[in-house]
Amino acid sequence: MKSPQSSAVAVQAEMLIRKPVSEVFEAFVDPDITTKFWFTRSTGKLEAGKEIRWDWEMYGVSDTILVKELETDRRIVIQSSDGTTTEWEFVPRSEGGTFVTIIHTGFEGTDADVTRQAIDSMGGYTMVLCELKALLEFGIVLNLVADKAPDAHV
Repeated sequence: MKSPQSSAVAVQAEMLIRKPVSEVFEAFVDPDITTKFWFTRSTGKLEAGKEIRWDWEMYGVSDTILVKELETDRRIVIQSSDGTTTEWEFVPRSEGGTFVTIIHTGFEGTDADVTRQAIDSMGGYTMVLCELKALLEFGIVLNLVADKAPDAHV
């Protein structure tokens, strides 16, 4: 095991959502929508330069994020309180729909810490994309994030 260090590890999750890019982008920007598939409470809409608090009340955890960049219908970049960076890219598809790519970087710590964080991130963002797909394409709330670890609920 190595000593604590900054990692070049990048986690990537991606999914085709069969809805227009404006609708998919707005789902991540507007907490009235995002709270249906990811976190349970937010202090506001995403805006460039703004700090926002997200709460996952079922787990008793929260995070304060800084919106570093926001390009409408194209890209969102945030920095979490742990120093990691998450970037969303929204690409409209010619056959319809939007291809969403989420890249999470900046994990720090020992090799074991970075590995654990990367695996958790990959699983989490994959669930978020699956939940969003079900919500936007079929109007179904799957409760994937809430039900991932029911024994961890507060």
